[in-house]
Amino acid sequence: MRAHISTAGRAHRAEGTRAIHRALPEEVPVALVFNGTTQAVMMATPADLTDFAHGFALTEGIVTDPAQIEEFEIVEHGRGIEARFWLRADRAEALSTRRRNMAGPVGCGLCGIDSLEQALRTVPPVTSDLQLPPKDVAQATECLRTHQQLHDLTHATHAAGFVLPGTGVTLAREDVGRHNALDKLIGALVRQGIDPASGAAVMTSRLSVELVQKCALANMSVLIAVSAPTGAAVRLADTVGITLAAFARGGGFDLYSHPHRISDEATHVA
Repeated sequence: MRAHISTAGRAHRAEGTRAIHRALPEEVPVALVFNGTTQAVMMATPADLTDFAHGFALTEGIVTDPAQIEEFEIVEHGRGIEARFWLRADRAEALSTRRRNMAGPVGCGLCGIDSLEQALRTVPPVTSDLQLPPKDVAQATECLRTHQQLHDLTHATHAAGFVLPGTGVTLAREDVGRHNALDKLIGALVRQGIDPASGAAVMTSRLSVELVQKCALANMSVLIAVSAPTGAAVRLADTVGITLAAFARGGGFDLYSHPHRISDEATHVA
């Protein structure tokens, strides 16, 4: 299934109208199925879905280690896609937690959960000792732009990138949903044997609470974004030990929690 389509339309401007063709991102329902039980149906861009599914399984706490996944397959249907997992027996209990029963729109990563307690779930504190020099943070969103091929075509997708100290963005994933993009990134890292704790995440979106939750579960201790954090995101980041760097653009950025990780003397220790 293609990640984008070309669609005809008409452009209306002050000087008149004209026929156009534009590339638009696709979004399809993707069911995350674990041992025969659907845990979520999310609207997502149909690219890098294996990364998305594995990242979702980790950042939702359904698995804590990829070794707990015994089998996996992607199955396309006429109206959507299933990402099917078969887990080890010791993870069966996770299937009954944080159950999602409805589709989540692309603007929200918490839709369909059962209770307020699940929305504000407890996540573990990060243990990574990652440090970054300020220039890596200041350049992160600009560097991420060079990895956004789908956005260049459609101007309608978010991206999440992986920043290595002294190197810049080494890996990125895109999706119509910001939380989906982060899941794809985390899934790609784990599937390639890269420790998420060894780098920072950079986002093209605002920093909302579910992004902080996902980073905490992946043990990513620095989260950078081009836009603002929410108040809930700052409070949770402060509690779990994540450094939030927001408004990272134009060579500058703001720090809202745990600023000690960003210094001119920073060295990388993961």
